[in-house]
Parts: sequence; C-alpha cells; structure tokens
Amino acid sequence: MAKIKLIVAREILNSKGIPTVETTVILSDGKAGTASTPTGTSVGSYEASELRDRDDKHFQGNGVSKPIANIEEIIAPNILGMDATKQHEIDKKMIELDGTQNKGKLGSNAMLSVSMAVAKAAAKSALLPTFLYLREFVNKENTTIKIPTPAFNILNGGKHAGDNTNFQEYMVIPASSKTYSESLDMAFVLYSSLRKILDQSNFGSLVGDEGGFGPKLQTNKDGLDLLKQAIEATSFRYGFDVFLGLDVAATNFYQEGKYHIKDKTMPLSSEALIEYYEDLNKEFHLLYLEDPLAQDDWVGWSKIFSSISQQTLIVGDDLTATNPYRLQMALDKKTISGIIIKPNQIGTVIEAMAVVEIARQAGLKIIVSHRSGETNDDFIADFAVAVSADYVKFGAPARGERVAKYNRLLAIEKEIKAL
Repeated sequence: MAKIKLIVAREILNSKGIPTVETTVILSDGKAGTASTPTGTSVGSYEASELRDRDDKHFQGNGVSKPIANIEEIIAPNILGMDATKQHEIDKKMIELDGTQNKGKLGSNAMLSVSMAVAKAAAKSALLPTFLYLREFVNKENTTIKIPTPAFNILNGGKHAGDNTNFQEYMVIPASSKTYSESLDMAFVLYSSLRKILDQSNFGSLVGDEGGFGPKLQTNKDGLDLLKQAIEATSFRYGFDVFLGLDVAATNFYQEGKYHIKDKTMPLSSEALIEYYEDLNKEFHLLYLEDPLAQDDWVGWSKIFSSISQQTLIVGDDLTATNPYRLQMALDKKTISGIIIKPNQIGTVIEAMAVVEIARQAGLKIIVSHRSGETNDDFIADFAVAVSADYVKFGAPARGERVAKYNRLLAIEKEIKAL
C-alpha cells in the first residue's frame, strides 16, 4: 500500500500563456505523478469555479498562488498519509474541505490537479498504464476498452479565433469504423487540404486556440462549405468516410432572448435559429451538433431535440457542464443525446466519472473533451479510454498541447493490442 508522502504545487503557463496549476504527488514507494489543469475560454455559468489571485501586479490578476496555497496549506495536510489507491476517499475529502457547491473555496484548478496527480502516481505504483488503472473505478458492464472516435476541430471560430465566426468549432469526424491510426492519418490529410484551399483563396492559414485555422468568414455557413470542399479535394467520401460536426457555443451570441449571427440581418428567436439549423442539416447532414442553443434556453433545446435528434447527435456542454444536477435536468426535459465531459468543469476525477455513469445509464453518447487553454498533460486521453467514451475532442492535429493527447492515444492503441 503506497501512501501519499509529499505534495508540491507550482504555477506554470498554459497554451494561451495564462497561468495554471501543476501538482506533483509523491508516494511512500517513491512513485510520483504530475498533473496540470486546463482552462476554458468559453466557460459555462454552471462550471466549477476556477480560482485566480485577482492581483493586478501578478499576471494581471490571472496568477494562481491562491489555489497553490490551498493545495499546500489545506489539501496536503489533510490527505498526506492516505492510501493513494483510495481515489474516492481522497476526492471526497477534498470536496468536504471545500464545502461549496461550485468548488469556490479551494478552486477546481487546485482540486483537479491533485486528483489527477494522485491517480497518475497510484497507477505507476500499481505498474499499470493510467487508463487501465482508472478502469478500476468504472462500471465495466457493457463497456469495452477502445480508442474513442476523434472529432477534429480543424476550423476554429468564436472566442477561439477572435470572433471570426459566431460558431466556435467546425469539426471533421471520421467514420467510427476507422481505426484510430487511420483517423489520425485522415485528419492530417484533411487539415492539409483545408490549408491549401485557404491559402489559394487568400484567407490565410493562421490558427486559433485549438490549432484549427481561423479565417475571417462572411457567414457561419462558409465554414461548413470550406470543410466540405476540403473533404471533396481528397479521396475520402463525404458522408461515408468522414462527417461534419459543429460546436456552436450559442450562449456566446445570445442576448436578451435573441440570437445574433452573421448569416442573418436581424436577431433570431429560438424557433428561427432552429429553422436555420434544420436548413444547414438538410445541406450538410451534420453528424454532431453541440450547444446549438443558449445554456438556459430549455424550450429551444427541447424543440431542436425533437426536430433533428433522429439524424444528428445533439450534445450538451455549457448546458450540462459535467454537473449531475444539470445532466438530470437535461434528461428530464428530453434535450440531449450526447454529453461533453470535462473534468475541470466539476473538479475531481471521481465526480467526472460519476457523471459519465449517469449519462451512460441514460443511453447518451459520451464525448470527453479538452479545453482551449491546455497544457501538455495527456491525462485526459487515458481518462477517455478508461470510461469507454464514444468520442474525444482534442482540437486540431497541430500544436504541442493538442498533439500530446493524440500521441498518447497512439501509445494506448498499441498497449490495447498487447493486452
């Protein structure tokens, strides 16, 4: 039994140059795990609270010395000496120490970095890859070890690319029949194809926060047109080998009960926006549609679910925020067929796994996701495989913090074959 011997936390920078928390947990047998927390740009109101210093003299208020102090002065004294394999007990202890509904006292960035670091250290102590170790905490009934299908965000929009479009992510999604290695190869080809089209059209090929290209477009539909062109310029068959998906992040363009998008001169009601999506769906046959309505527009969510969920996966992110109460509301109101899982939205590994279990029991598709402000930490890849996610969202096949996750999945693919 390896016990937690030492916990050290420090401030590092994420992929956007913003400070975040990195924690190292060292066990009594000498094994150690290091984990760092991501940061969202498009952050839902119902996410767990990320603690910042708010001191303008240190990183313009974005410093994380407060959550680091919480780790060293509150969390560490209470979990030192605990058995590192007791992930439930350790996460529960942190939740009790925090004592708030939204992790507002200790900070989700403090708690999650510790939670992940404990899991990594315990996996090393058990001589297991992290994904296999984490499966010990999963209800394995009706689940298999597999690499989730990646949804590649190769065209960035919204807050991820200077509001060049209203919609936040334009994704290419390989058919689930493809192996992971084949999917990654496909993503490279499509990414290169899109780059060539953008350069030829004088859009330029600068990239956004998640590694996808960020051209300034006249309409949101133009993004889908570009992706379709990129696919058709390759040997891949649109609607057979590869499909399109959108993360709309509609809360970001919802004001005073109306939706404001480039494609229309007047603000839209929920009904009018849903009609717009229906038209897009007829043309592009979207496989995946995430956050099509604002996070509290329950009536709109119910309407679009009843309208197109037979053909298209309707996915909640800001709507559900990896929160069991929001998920239950979404299920009761019949609004989603898939859910985004982001551990930093809820604050601990075990809580994120619990939300996955609720969603799976309800028959939802599970999509495990990174954040726009990432680090090179690849824990989320192991987590996704451990919970048998249906899809993963790690951004474009570019930029080190995205590629770290995709490369980890390549390693896991080989490890699975060896089992």
